[in-house]
Amino acid sequence: MKIATFNVNSLRKRLPIVLDWLAQQRPDVLCLQETKVQDSEFPLLALADSGYEITYRGMKSYNGVAILSREKPEAAAYGFDDGGESEDSRLLRVVIKGIPIVNTYVPQGFEIDSPKYQYKLSWYDRLRKYFENHVSPNKPAIWCGDMNVAPRPMDVHSPEKHLKHVCYHEDVRRAYENTLAWGFQDVFVKLYPDRQQYTFWDYRAPGSLEANKGWRIDHILATASLAEHCLRVEVDVEPRRAKDPSDHTFLWAEFSV
Repeated sequence: MKIATFNVNSLRKRLPIVLDWLAQQRPDVLCLQETKVQDSEFPLLALADSGYEITYRGMKSYNGVAILSREKPEAAAYGFDDGGESEDSRLLRVVIKGIPIVNTYVPQGFEIDSPKYQYKLSWYDRLRKYFENHVSPNKPAIWCGDMNVAPRPMDVHSPEKHLKHVCYHEDVRRAYENTLAWGFQDVFVKLYPDRQQYTFWDYRAPGSLEANKGWRIDHILATASLAEHCLRVEVDVEPRRAKDPSDHTFLWAEFSV
């Protein structure tokens, strides 16, 4: 099974990139974040010939998640169900071949001293409880998406300059690790613990891609019983070099299941 994740940063703008990548790479599942399109305007017709089943939930102008899968999901659920803000357009869970796949677009957080950052930290607390209620750490499961966290110093360029950044601050890294500790493993780190590889290069920093000044904030995680079957994990940088690209690129992992 080949699983991929991509923060598309507006699906309608990046449709050619997505369609080309699907045709070339043929993943079993592609999780998209930041689709930026409300459900009534989702480009179903444009994706109709891709051969994929499409599960989605979106909002106008921002947020939005979707999962494209070769097989029709056995089940699908949107957002949190803990009585708080549901966040339907940031959290999508499907079951494919009996395996739960959770696709998240975690809030960015804005600034350390803002309420949005505290909301981001609480989002991770809610997510761990969500896993406790809906997924088993003793069975195969996948969690992937744009986590808006660079977990280690090697996962961001010039880490000493980003100690107070909302995607690298010690509090958010701790919150992320606490959520992982529920029972997920980072399959990229598992296979390539010493490899530095980014998935995001900021538009606002001209030449960031050429200088490789990036962040690894997109992740694919698996429970132990599935992580041990992970054969390969790669970041495809070429779509970031395409015409009118997203500031993220595709991350994919292959499992022998």
